[in-house]
Amino acid sequence: MKVRALAVLAFLVLAASVSAQNYPSRPVRLIVPFPPGETMDIMSRLIAPKVSERLGQQLIVDNRPGASGMLGLDLVAKAAPDGYTIGGGQAGNMAMLPHTSRNVAYHALRDFSPIALSTTNYLGIISSPQGPFATIQEMVAYAKLHPGALTVATNGEGGFPHLAFEYLRVLGGFTFTHVPYKGASAIVGDLAGGQVMAGITSIATAAPHAKSGRVRMIAVTNRTRVPLWPDVPAASEAVPGYESGGWFGYVAPAGTPHEIVVRLNEEINRAVRLPDVSEKLVNNGLTVVAESPEYFAEYLRNDYAKYGKLVKDIGFQPQ
Repeated sequence: MKVRALAVLAFLVLAASVSAQNYPSRPVRLIVPFPPGETMDIMSRLIAPKVSERLGQQLIVDNRPGASGMLGLDLVAKAAPDGYTIGGGQAGNMAMLPHTSRNVAYHALRDFSPIALSTTNYLGIISSPQGPFATIQEMVAYAKLHPGALTVATNGEGGFPHLAFEYLRVLGGFTFTHVPYKGASAIVGDLAGGQVMAGITSIATAAPHAKSGRVRMIAVTNRTRVPLWPDVPAASEAVPGYESGGWFGYVAPAGTPHEIVVRLNEEINRAVRLPDVSEKLVNNGLTVVAESPEYFAEYLRNDYAKYGKLVKDIGFQPQ
């Protein structure tokens, strides 16, 4: 029996090796767990044709939004670990939501094989042109003077933008009323119409509308001002010590052959480093990282622990 078991194991290892060598033999599905037009979608659609060309098979972007990115990521976790389904992971749905939501069906550290940490980013704090404040300092003052009156939109309960603003609340000593949306794009319309006073979202979502005047960009969550928006203050100018940044990367189901993970890492990293891609990523408020699977795994473990502590420190109750 022992000999037979060893023979079966050897066959499975050989089969996996042959499969990895022939990879990919059909299109690869990239699940983006956010709506079109958001940062992960923009980045994925920029790299998809570049990666497809190198793989010799199509990398197909499949938007599966919902629950602040949890629904799509759960599909990845439950997919076959053969390299033909991968997904987009970020600080919100991998490092924060596991601590802030009771509805996370996956374990961020056990159910995935990290492929590539591609970019890091900061968020934009935006306000309604019809609102009672026009600067980050005025927003904080208004919130202190009118407890609970400040309405703030994010892309979902317990996600990265929500937690980033909760952190601002704690350090700034004010209160606000959270208004969760299913996606960041819908926030802009309600801000422009005056239905909510402020929002916190990706630069990719906020930038074109801030430039057109539909909304005001009143702060960035970076530690300091950023070159793309030199006239926009860092939130720390109103709330000293504040900083909140995120990241975007790609993962496969746990158990995906290492050779396939390495191949995907190489092609995704190559794509984000291409000048025509990296320039667009930078213009969307991203910094290209393009690190190894091992680096991403360690980064994820550290962020998971960091935000778990933050959730406890600010007293956030899982929803």
